[in-house]
Amino acid sequence: MAIRTIVQLGDTILNKRSRPVEKFDDRLAQLLDDMKDTLKKADGAGLAAVQVGVLRRVCVIDVECKKGHSAGEFLELINPEIVKEDGTQEEEEGCLSLPGEQGITRRPAVVHVRAQDRHGKWHIHYGEGIKARAFCHELDHMDGVLFTQRVIRKK
Repeated sequence: MAIRTIVQLGDTILNKRSRPVEKFDDRLAQLLDDMKDTLKKADGAGLAAVQVGVLRRVCVIDVECKKGHSAGEFLELINPEIVKEDGTQEEEEGCLSLPGEQGITRRPAVVHVRAQDRHGKWHIHYGEGIKARAFCHELDHMDGVLFTQRVIRKK
């Protein structure tokens, strides 16, 4: 396992659409493990593969999603897609690739995501509040969309 460098604003890879994962192999497992280590060290709520320079539809979400309170439990989402959303929330958001940038975004209050695990098996994941925001934020990264494009009010 290793800590990877988080790509920063200005790198054009952040604006590119990630490709689906087709191979569920040791390389994918290594990427996921490295991303979890990187996310833990950065003290963030989520990290998409594109943020470590890999254009694949992969992200990890800290289940606790609270700065400084990680229980070391992560969701690994491969080829995720939102299948249901409900309500709205307007909350503060930031990004590991845009340090110091913050703003209020409007996101769904509840999100159901269908995604594969590291073995290729499909699962449905439920998130509300900050977890729903993290799902939406990381899926946006996979489509080349930064949270700043969703900001309704600057912080």
